[in-house]
Amino acid sequence: MRQTIAKRLHESYSEAVHVTASREVDAEGLLAAREAATERHEVDVTVTDLLLSALSATLDDHPGFNATFEDETHTVYEEHNVGVAVDVDAGLLTPVLADVGEKSLAEIATERASLTERVRAGDYSMSDLRGGSITLSNLGPLGVDAFTPIINPPEVAILGVDRIRERAVSDGDGGVAFRREIRFDLSFDHRVVDGADAGRFLGTLAEEVQTLERYDHDK
Repeated sequence: MRQTIAKRLHESYSEAVHVTASREVDAEGLLAAREAATERHEVDVTVTDLLLSALSATLDDHPGFNATFEDETHTVYEEHNVGVAVDVDAGLLTPVLADVGEKSLAEIATERASLTERVRAGDYSMSDLRGGSITLSNLGPLGVDAFTPIINPPEVAILGVDRIRERAVSDGDGGVAFRREIRFDLSFDHRVVDGADAGRFLGTLAEEVQTLERYDHDK
């Protein structure tokens, strides 16, 4: 597995033109949404599950990132088939959660948890690892403040998620308030999309994350 990972990383860096753009986003709505969703759906909804929902909503407005670039062809997909990076003893795997945009939050949480459990137990097939159109890699639970995620070829982009930190911010009245923030690192293939595209993508993602507590997650 390590040899395969090394080969794919080399392929990615040799072919794709990697650029990473980052943005810090207020996470209070995200954390409130997690608590409310877990109570409402009676399933363990994680930050990753909510971000999968927000990412899918973002892709609706920026479909060029939900794509692959192979043989000089930029293919944009209608379905949001999101690879979710999973750390296993032998390395890193990215099983694909299919058609995220058509799933409720409860379905995302249940299917993502099941898929992760099967991968960690070694109970998966190659079909579980294929067909992704974008990848999400959350290193926040490991205390990572920032990183440069490597694109999973032939995909066009990968979204890295860092840990949630408390920051002092202006309260608007000359005082200081403490709020929790989360940072996103978006790596993209500059042959297909550019920095301005990435900036707009992160802007939409920020809006989606900051309003998650208002979502109705039933499809």
